[in-house]
Amino acid sequence: MKSTTDHDKDDGKKPQPKTNGDDLRRALNWILIDDIFAKVRLHGNVKWKPLALVCLAIFWVWSSQPGLVEAAKDAIATVGKLFGCDAVAVKSYQALTDALVGYTPQLLPVLWARLQSLMQKSGPAAWRVGKWLPLAVDGSRVSVPRTQPNEERFNKPKKPRGKKKSRANKRSRQAQRKRPKHRTKSRYNPQAVGPQMWLTLLWHIGSRLPWCWKLGPSYSSERAHLEKLLKELRFPAFTLFCGDAGFVGYDFWRSILNEGHSFLMRVGGNVRLLKGLGVVRQRGDIVYCWPDEVMRKKKQPPLVLRLLCFHDGRGEVYLVTNILDDEELTAEQASRIYRGRWGIELQFRALKQTYGKAKLRARTPDIAEIELHWSLLGLTMLQLLALKEQTRAGEPADKTSIAAVLRIIRSMIADPLETRPPSASLPSRMRNATTDSYQRHSQKKSRNYPRRKNEPWTGPPIITTATEEQRQRASEFLAGRRVA
Repeated sequence: MKSTTDHDKDDGKKPQPKTNGDDLRRALNWILIDDIFAKVRLHGNVKWKPLALVCLAIFWVWSSQPGLVEAAKDAIATVGKLFGCDAVAVKSYQALTDALVGYTPQLLPVLWARLQSLMQKSGPAAWRVGKWLPLAVDGSRVSVPRTQPNEERFNKPKKPRGKKKSRANKRSRQAQRKRPKHRTKSRYNPQAVGPQMWLTLLWHIGSRLPWCWKLGPSYSSERAHLEKLLKELRFPAFTLFCGDAGFVGYDFWRSILNEGHSFLMRVGGNVRLLKGLGVVRQRGDIVYCWPDEVMRKKKQPPLVLRLLCFHDGRGEVYLVTNILDDEELTAEQASRIYRGRWGIELQFRALKQTYGKAKLRARTPDIAEIELHWSLLGLTMLQLLALKEQTRAGEPADKTSIAAVLRIIRSMIADPLETRPPSASLPSRMRNATTDSYQRHSQKKSRNYPRRKNEPWTGPPIITTATEEQRQRASEFLAGRRVA
């Protein structure tokens, strides 16, 4: 996207000082190009281009204005200053949100693919661990305003109460006495405090950037979200999904294997594994996942897994993977990948606290979804711009200060005509947007108000020796596989 006031041509004169607007244009032109939107289908009455709409949406979510309408007005004014009035895709908040609601499903995969390719170019050394592309997966809830449409879309529907049955026979006086009610927990059925949206995020461990995501109501399943993403998107070869103790189960692991990918998942006391089944040559780290229902009713084969164990700060951590060869995935690589998975928790904190999206501002479900979609895209672009410059300077990816990057961009948007010397350009400032380098000697937590939750430790998985019936059924599966 070119500006109508671009004076960067080489005419032999001394180069003019660059403005904030020049740096912002150059940064967006590096990420957004016309070619990536070639397959986006637009309605016949649409007069704007997808590139112009995306540019306007990014400035909308980058704006520091407290309200969505004010942020849209600010974005329209900013795009007009940077690229000219002809580049403004739409002229109002209503037109912007209507366009984003209609075309975000088409634009999201295109932008994901573009950002992923730039991640690889910006940080090739951290792209893979060995041969594996490590993607962490986790979920979190984001609050939305308590309006009736939001409650109907995002809250769990309540079951209607059944009518009490009339009793023909009167009970005795002894039976009619009221007895004290005992508080019993019938079943686990969590309910959100208010309307909330569930976000399942896939996060590249090496680049420490969001890869893709899925949204749903507050009662969504993060495992079901990942299974949908596996069917909807194409992932690179040798993709390795890494998750915590919630991403377990025979059917879930089988769905990852059916798509041709691998996994490295934490397991605890909620998982039952077998040993000594005899499907492969017996080793100390070989275990099997074969629930009784899968074995007897569904008649599906067992999953052969490798069990890994290393010590964390709180205790032993147990991981399972379908990669049986310890040369393809060494214990050191597995430990490095799982330890890097913790960064996805910091990504959620950056989205909610630093970026201010702990509670969205949209009062309708459709607008709330596009607000979160484009907020994640805007945050990913900010992190990508910092990764590009800091990788050149030799800074590791975990040193990026998202708060500093956000302050830099918003200060430049506030005054796009301000001139800066080359030493204070956007690339130079991005290189310096890192976390503190000093070593902390005291604990960074409040001494009078501890907020840390005492979460239960998962413990080791339950491992039992295979019974004679299980070994017999396993041998039948092996015999049938040889005949086929």
